[in-house]
Amino acid sequence: MDLRQLRYYQAVAEELSFSKAAMRLRIAQPALSRVVQDLEDELGAPLIERTRRTMRLTEAGVVLLHEAGVLLLRFDEALRRVRRTVEGEEGELRVGYIGVPTAIFLGRLVAEFRRRFPRVTVHLEERTPERVCEMVAAGRLSVGLTRPVLAHEALGLKLLLLRRERLSAVLPEAHPWAGRKRLRWADLAREPLVVLSRREGVGLHDEIMAACREARVVPGVAHTPSVVNTVLSYVEAGAGIGVIAESVAALGRGAPLVFLPLYPLRHVDLSLVWPAAGGSAAAAAFRGLVAEWHGAGVLWPDGRG
Repeated sequence: MDLRQLRYYQAVAEELSFSKAAMRLRIAQPALSRVVQDLEDELGAPLIERTRRTMRLTEAGVVLLHEAGVLLLRFDEALRRVRRTVEGEEGELRVGYIGVPTAIFLGRLVAEFRRRFPRVTVHLEERTPERVCEMVAAGRLSVGLTRPVLAHEALGLKLLLLRRERLSAVLPEAHPWAGRKRLRWADLAREPLVVLSRREGVGLHDEIMAACREARVVPGVAHTPSVVNTVLSYVEAGAGIGVIAESVAALGRGAPLVFLPLYPLRHVDLSLVWPAAGGSAAAAAFRGLVAEWHGAGVLWPDGRG
């Protein structure tokens, strides 16, 4: 017994006419008669009682019609789900991200993705930049929104650059330099610095150290917290000057802090990363949405990527 036979039997049982069922299925009538006979032989019971003028289902025929309907309905739904999955309209999406740089757009982005693809289940996982890349490479995450790491090509990852964030200094409002428009890296030579720990942000940490070396500054790092908010808290407490990416400035709004660009300009990148092999259709749909928003300049309110 196979699905084709069940579909043929369903048509005959619903129409109670071989000729009408044959027209509905667009096949020859003798083929239907053979299918019903084969089913009856296999089940060892008559399914349809025939007279010259009428046909009616036996008790076994009624049961088979019901069960065939259930099976065929579930099979058709399974096919629809497979097609939706292939087209990226159904499935699972696991997005790894780093918190602060993505906070300004991630909620809006995921909401729009869920509106377009309501059958895709979205999971969000906040990790360090290195961990996001490792998990995407290992297939534990579908895509990542993160700082690129030097090993991204070795990990088999592709990336789309979303933004180059300028590095800035953050000072207490009471600091003598608070009235300036900008600072030079060389100005930091004799100041205690507060920077995110390398373990939590290797790209940011290394970029800060490289900028100090080029400015011939030996950084006096006073604190290396593992959370960006703590950098701001140390600065507000007068423990030193913070060096942060510009996206962090939004966290300090309302606090007695001043954010000044550092010159020469240095940047850290924020990128979308995914496996070179491409991944699932849902992941491809998400990448398409990110690329669309990036191209339209709507990821950030200022429209600057």
